[in-house]
Amino acid sequence: MDTQSVLVLFGTFALLMILGVPIAFSIGLAAFATFLLFMSFDQSVYIVAQQIASGLDSFTLLAIPFFILAGNIMNRGGIAMRLIEFAKVLGGRLPGALAHCNVIANMMFGSISGSAVASAAAVGGVMAPLQKKEGYDPAYSAAVNIASCPTGLLIPPSSTFIVYSLITNGTSVAALFVAGYIPGILMGLSLMVVAGIIAKRRGYPVAPRPSGREVAVKAADAMLPLGLIVIVMGGIIGGIFTATEASAVAVVYTLFLAVVWYREITWRELPSIILESAVTTSIVLLMIGCSIAMSKAMAFADIPYSISDALLNLSENPLVLLLIINIALLVVGTFMDMTPALLIFTPIFLPVVVDLGMDPVHFGVVMTFNLCIGICTPPVGSALFVGCSVGGVKIGQVIKPMLGFYAVLVSLLLVVTYVPSISLFLPRLLLGY
Repeated sequence: MDTQSVLVLFGTFALLMILGVPIAFSIGLAAFATFLLFMSFDQSVYIVAQQIASGLDSFTLLAIPFFILAGNIMNRGGIAMRLIEFAKVLGGRLPGALAHCNVIANMMFGSISGSAVASAAAVGGVMAPLQKKEGYDPAYSAAVNIASCPTGLLIPPSSTFIVYSLITNGTSVAALFVAGYIPGILMGLSLMVVAGIIAKRRGYPVAPRPSGREVAVKAADAMLPLGLIVIVMGGIIGGIFTATEASAVAVVYTLFLAVVWYREITWRELPSIILESAVTTSIVLLMIGCSIAMSKAMAFADIPYSISDALLNLSENPLVLLLIINIALLVVGTFMDMTPALLIFTPIFLPVVVDLGMDPVHFGVVMTFNLCIGICTPPVGSALFVGCSVGGVKIGQVIKPMLGFYAVLVSLLLVVTYVPSISLFLPRLLLGY
């Protein structure tokens, strides 16, 4: 490994981030500066542009704009409110009923929209006023919303797993999707335990028992939105369509619900929704393209293999090495958003875990879980900022109530890391993986 290359690559990236340069440009310029060490200016420009273009030339990546569009249609189409009403029925009899409702709604809405930020905004925007009216501490309410909004990144369909599949040269998207179910559900349930303990100590109210008719009505209202998961995952597992084709099916289904069935969106609103989705997609794809260029620069300087050798020489104990990798990813997650972190650090750590005998699907779940925690932590956590904004609290106010949630999330992360069957049971059962 060329020490000068490492200093230029990560030094340039860190400097540009400190100066406030957008992360996609920081990544791309850092890669460009590294190539300048080995080749001329013109060649460096050419290779960075080539890597961005070739990296985005993937059929698998078409799933990302489609899932983003489906999520935006659902955000505007009244889906969140129907899921929240159903979540109230499911969690209403537990201590701190509205907090449990928040977690359940985030699990359902996040899995459908595929976005932690969208989930934090949509669900938190509805729940925050209701919780305040019931006497909940706003900081506690915001902490519950922030901690639970990333659950949908583990519960499929998830664009994060699609990006991971691209980086790892074709790890099965279907296997990754199915592998995320148990860890994602355990993540939500563990957060409900912490929320319930705090709510019990503070004496937060329990919702009145719903009537049988009310349960039936709320469940019926939620069945069509939740049907998206059944259609998408059923089609993928059954081999009817690929993950990319499933994303297009998701758009058609959400359009039918929002425009025809619920009539929450008019045809005149669709251009603005499509434009918003295009802007979001362009941001995500630019980050992916620039991150692929940075990965090429790291490979050019032998950085991944050198780090892999260093870690393997550090200890022969797989438990110790996995702990080191988890700590490193948790630290990375505190200052880098999920997509670039995934793109940059997967090529570094994947060779290490493969040498340890870890399955790539299992590692994909572990990486995603790590970075889910990262988007909830300062200073760069996008879910943290959005959750505080919709909850009407400052970041400093929400950190203390978040500590209990951080503790249980990190503990569960270690369990998921060291017990592979949690992630691999369903892929083996349903897909014969």
